[in-house]
Amino acid sequence: MDMGNQHPSVKRLHEIQKQVKEIEQQVAVFSGLSTDRDYKELERNLTKQLFEIDSVDTEGKGDIQQARKRAAQETERLLKELEQNANHPRRLEIEALFKEAQALVEREITPFYEGGNDISDEFEEGIQDIVLRLTQVKTGGKISLRKARYRTLTKICTVQEIIENAVKKQLSLPLSNDVHPSVSKINSVMCEVNKARGTLIALLMGVSSNDTCRHLSCVLTGLIADLDALDVCGRTEIRNYRKEVVEEINKLQKYLDLDEEANSTQAYDLAKNQSILKIEEIRKKMKEVHSLLLKTENASDLYLGLKAELQGLIAHLDEVSPGKNPCIREARRRAVIEVQTLITYIDLNEALEKRQKYPEQTAVEHRCHKAVWTVLGNLSQIQKEVISFDGNRTDKNYMRLEELLTKQLLALDAVDPQGDERCKAARKQAVKLAQNILYYLDMKTDEWEY
Repeated sequence: MDMGNQHPSVKRLHEIQKQVKEIEQQVAVFSGLSTDRDYKELERNLTKQLFEIDSVDTEGKGDIQQARKRAAQETERLLKELEQNANHPRRLEIEALFKEAQALVEREITPFYEGGNDISDEFEEGIQDIVLRLTQVKTGGKISLRKARYRTLTKICTVQEIIENAVKKQLSLPLSNDVHPSVSKINSVMCEVNKARGTLIALLMGVSSNDTCRHLSCVLTGLIADLDALDVCGRTEIRNYRKEVVEEINKLQKYLDLDEEANSTQAYDLAKNQSILKIEEIRKKMKEVHSLLLKTENASDLYLGLKAELQGLIAHLDEVSPGKNPCIREARRRAVIEVQTLITYIDLNEALEKRQKYPEQTAVEHRCHKAVWTVLGNLSQIQKEVISFDGNRTDKNYMRLEELLTKQLLALDAVDPQGDERCKAARKQAVKLAQNILYYLDMKTDEWEY
């Protein structure tokens, strides 16, 4: 229909729908909570559009009434989606973990305000545990949840990095104030840098209401200006000292850009991350090997070549850089375990086949050795099923495999080595293998995602 000949009310509805469409993109990626300022602004804008739609005069015309109804329904849908994003159970889980991290930081931040570097083991272990639990939060591919998880992980991992750097790295100086008049000023700036470090941690974790990122940025810029104004000509050690302090300030300034970085789709949508894409490409090749290995009869002729290919994949995974993202690090770790499981499967089958070639040796084996080898034969069959398993923990087959593995562990526990050290070592290795297969089964069914 020619827009010029449209009814004024229809034109008005089209204008409103265009504005609603622009808001829709912001709703889709909204990763905050219902208490956030951005939430209230989006809610206010959508409510305003609803009022605008309601004020459109339909003049009793059925087609305009239907158009107004559709526009109102779409706007109400976005209001509901916004509310669901902010109150999604997984979003609230992410927030609860962030509050845990806040509590830890508040307890440890005082030393940094005072320029100290003492951090307790409890803090380091607590933060690491929170990071691990965040990587395990299920987002279901939902953009708003991925963004929320990424932003939270980024803040916590940055705090980790700032604290680790402060604890581990000691400047080669400071020098004594008596060395040169400029040293006193540099030492004074370094004290301010230590305070700024504490302020930055507080800002990142939302435990400071007295400062802003903009103010901190101005303070850091001012400190660099003060350092640049110092006369350190001809004094290499003082110039190096000043350089180190400037580098510390630049590192802190870099962290102030985190929020802007977290708004980048490439940052929080890991499906588009280059490291993840490389990991997935390697996993695809691994699955091709897996398919060939399990479907080929008498695959023993292929063992050598397949194992070499799998070891090559391990090397490629080692080359993948996770950066500082724990989700990418976890994705790489899991891919390594997948490949190593296939290598272990090949090694076990090679050992079982080699043993069958020498029946005269097996006939005189110690009784406990025979018992261990019997279990290993059973584990080989179970491992083959576990590698092929593609279900979840509610499946009967999962419970059956779990029960079979538990039975093999009990069988190994019943083996009496009778003081034979070789038998003890063999039983220990078999127990470790059974536990690794059980762990792999659990890993395959924990619904982890990046």
